[in-house]
Amino acid sequence: MRRAKRAVDSLDELRGIVEKCPVVRVGSHDAEGVFIVPMSFGYEADASGGGADARWTFWLHCAAEGRKTDAWAADPQVALELDVPVGVIGGDYSCAYSYAYESVMASGRASRVTDPVQKVRGLKTIMAHMAPGAPVEFNPEAVERVDVWRVDVEHLTGKRRE
Repeated sequence: MRRAKRAVDSLDELRGIVEKCPVVRVGSHDAEGVFIVPMSFGYEADASGGGADARWTFWLHCAAEGRKTDAWAADPQVALELDVPVGVIGGDYSCAYSYAYESVMASGRASRVTDPVQKVRGLKTIMAHMAPGAPVEFNPEAVERVDVWRVDVEHLTGKRRE
């Protein structure tokens, strides 16, 4: 990171940024090229490593077929981006303007979840993030039809511009 003073290293602060994000953008590539897809998500952060070294898992769900699932099956390496816009920072002249934000960038490996118990775990994790407190109940047929993916993060950084 070029500006170390903007780094966010605390696990609590990183979780705080991720909690504010309604969407994760997942970057992948396939024969057509590089692409990014915004997705609903849930996450887990195992604090045993602490801060950015914690073990992070992001859970995603989607249709069982399509470009992204084909890409992840062929090459599971993905990039994740989450951001929280804060606002424009004014200045005395155009080039003095900037933008305040918080962000998390990560890379990891996507894997399709096939075990029904783990699929429900992932779906519950997504619901807990996207709709905290909502009743959670899954029809077994729906669980069978939906694709659930987990991204096991290999590298994660957080940044804040105030």
